[in-house]
Amino acid sequence: MKQKKVFRVILVTAFCVGFLASVLFSGMAHAQAVRLKVATYFPAPASQSTLLEEFCRELEKRTGGQVKADFFAGGSLVSPVAMFDGVSRGIADIGYSHVYYTTGRMPVTEAIGLPLGYPSAWVSGQVMNDFYRQFRPKEFDAVRVLWMNTSPPSAIATAKKPIRKLEDLKGLTIRAPGVAGDVIKALGGTPAPTPMPEVYDAISKGVIDGEASNFETLRTFRFAEVVKYTISVWQITNPFPFYLVMNKDSYAKLPADIKPIFDGLVGEYKEQYIAMWNAVDFVGREYGVEKGVEFSELSPEEAARWRAAVEPVIENYVKTMVGKGFPEAEVRGWIKFIRDRIDFWTKKQIALRIPSVAGPPELKPRR
Repeated sequence: MKQKKVFRVILVTAFCVGFLASVLFSGMAHAQAVRLKVATYFPAPASQSTLLEEFCRELEKRTGGQVKADFFAGGSLVSPVAMFDGVSRGIADIGYSHVYYTTGRMPVTEAIGLPLGYPSAWVSGQVMNDFYRQFRPKEFDAVRVLWMNTSPPSAIATAKKPIRKLEDLKGLTIRAPGVAGDVIKALGGTPAPTPMPEVYDAISKGVIDGEASNFETLRTFRFAEVVKYTISVWQITNPFPFYLVMNKDSYAKLPADIKPIFDGLVGEYKEQYIAMWNAVDFVGREYGVEKGVEFSELSPEEAARWRAAVEPVIENYVKTMVGKGFPEAEVRGWIKFIRDRIDFWTKKQIALRIPSVAGPPELKPRR
């Protein structure tokens, strides 16, 4: 009897010790949960923000709460201009912005924004990721690149004067930073590097005459409320190259068993983000139609004139990069790579029947 009693006492004691240990371990694990600050300058209702926030919530779910993500939209944590430095310094753990907010800081990647005529955001997004994987520009060494994408095919929206031909841009001030500004200047307009969150007021007050971006911004930034005309110029598309980057120390602190989950999720949402950027152009155009914006396209003859007009932008980029110490053959190699991948991904998009608002007839939705 005594032996049984002693055995029961031992069992109860062991259970209690085990239970207390598990509770303590659980509490420690909870206390050690990794917390990430994720920032974007896009307004909270924008598809760019809602999908990125979905990424945050899915990260929490798949890691069982071991990673928590606090999401900051609308530039509430870091401004678009300060995003890259904000992430590299740890103000934000993950941040989304585009290279033209720090013009000259990422000169190799700016090649993606040359007026090479991407027919869709799906094509240009795939090309940009290919470009980064192929060349690994050192300008991103301070951070960990999660994914890249671009804006949709180029369009120019104006408040008072419609653009039909090249000469119509003369005398107009158009919001266009970075390489986009070089393109507008080559076309005869005057570029203004106004930050996107300030463009609505600048157009409504007549500070600028319009903006060069795409149909998507008609809704995302409500430009359809302050412009009357927009013209698709996809034949010279010079997209805005976007990046989602992570602080290197923040990534290093992720537990070893969490990193594969995180990396897998990044791969999934990279594709979703590219597809989203392709789709938002449809939404923007529909919103523009609803608000009475007049849409037009370049004729084949006029498109040829525009291509010729922006050719010096490409050559000037080559000259500038050579001046920075890059061999000319290397720079032209980047451009050739981009053109080849545009052709590859355009054929792939046609084969997959992924529709786009702009581009050649093969990419337009079938009616």
